[in-house]
Amino acid sequence: MADYSKQPRRKYCQFCKDAGLYIDYKDTQLLRKYVTDRGKIKPRRVTGCCTQHQKDVANAVKRSREMALMAYVVPAISGRGDRRKRD
Repeated sequence: MADYSKQPRRKYCQFCKDAGLYIDYKDTQLLRKYVTDRGKIKPRRVTGCCTQHQKDVANAVKRSREMALMAYVVPAISGRGDRRKRD
C-alpha cells in the first residue's frame, strides 16, 4: 500500500528568506528564473514566491520587456522538419 503520510516539501519565498535580495527590472539574469523557455511568467505554485513578491517579479518582468531588456516571446523552432516529400 502507498504511504501518503509524507508531505511534499514546502517552497519558501527566496526574497523573504534573503532580505538583501532586491527585485530589479534591470537584473535580467534573476528574472529569467521566473520566466519559462517560451517567455511566459511562471505561476506562484511553481516559483514558490509569496503573493507580494510574485507581483513584484511580474511587474519587473513586464517593465523589463517594455524597456527591451527581455523578449516578449521566444521564436518557437519546430523539430519536425518539412513534412512535404521532396524528391
